Amino acid sequence: MAKKKDVLKRQFKRHKKVGKAPGTITYMGHREAAETKVTIIEYTDSLHKIHYPGDVGQIVAHKDTPTTSWVNIVGLSDESFIEKVGFHFGLNPLILEDIVNTQQRPKIDEYEDYIFGTFRMVYINDNNELIGEHVAMVLMQNCVLVFQELDYDVFNGVRDRISAKSGRIRTKDTDYLFFALLDSIIDNYFVVLEHISHKIETLEDELYENPTPEVARNIQQLKKEVLKIRQWIFPVKELVGRLIDSENPLISKDTKFFLRDALDHSYEINESLQIYREMAMSLMEMYMSNMSNKMNEVMKVLTIMSSIFIPLTFIAGIYGMNFAHMPELHWKYGYFLIWGIMIVVFIGMVFFFKKKNWL
Repeated sequence: MAKKKDVLKRQFKRHKKVGKAPGTITYMGHREAAETKVTIIEYTDSLHKIHYPGDVGQIVAHKDTPTTSWVNIVGLSDESFIEKVGFHFGLNPLILEDIVNTQQRPKIDEYEDYIFGTFRMVYINDNNELIGEHVAMVLMQNCVLVFQELDYDVFNGVRDRISAKSGRIRTKDTDYLFFALLDSIIDNYFVVLEHISHKIETLEDELYENPTPEVARNIQQLKKEVLKIRQWIFPVKELVGRLIDSENPLISKDTKFFLRDALDHSYEINESLQIYREMAMSLMEMYMSNMSNKMNEVMKVLTIMSSIFIPLTFIAGIYGMNFAHMPELHWKYGYFLIWGIMIVVFIGMVFFFKKKNWL
């Protein structure tokens, strides 16, 4: 019932956009009451500041500063706020529509003054659940805008490098910051794939030891997770390739060199994902095969038992007819003889089945 409600809820969200003009900002998510929080990290080689702006004007002030600014906006349900930010930063309404659409497929769009991209930030939460969070990023001359649904993200490594002045990030421009954020998203895909690999290994062990219906349900859940991850991750390889081939002046040749490393990671991730997808598909075949083997074992035991008792039943049936002229019925040792014959037949058949390795 809960799953059915979730499906109906998703369908309802999609219907909110039906009939509206392209570029209409309509939040497509399940966190309508989420509070919008803005954090700005401003830095240069010798400067590092963190701002918590109280209005849109303080955010827009970082658009043309000589420093590099990372504007991180958490919470997408406030459509009017997103519209104001987009208007002051000169973003196309179609871009704003994609920012608040949490079901948007990963994509890259290039404009004259900025580059827009949407991605899926995939991670495993504390409850061991797979989470795919919608993230939209805008690369501009002096700042990078990041729009996300939840407070949790995979960018802490980038924040630490900026604050600690480690690596080259403080000496680079906004295009390198854009790459660093994208690289963090891609690197976390490896963590998710390790989680999937562990689940596959665990299910394989359970299949061999005790293939219960609960294992079958877990396999089905795993298949859904793998397909969902593939839908979220697979397009990233193409998007990174487009950034490398782009002639947009916002991306320098030096940053393209680092993007090639991210492209290599994307290829590796997609290859691993394809392998895990095939393994997940084969798990159900293994389950059905094991269940079939288990059923065959049961049928074999029942067949052997039937085979053993068929001659015994035949003997018992003959001497259970109670005809008047059956001499064995009146013989003093007839009862014991029949029992002896039946025991010998039983032991002989068991020995025969053992010799054939059927028992």
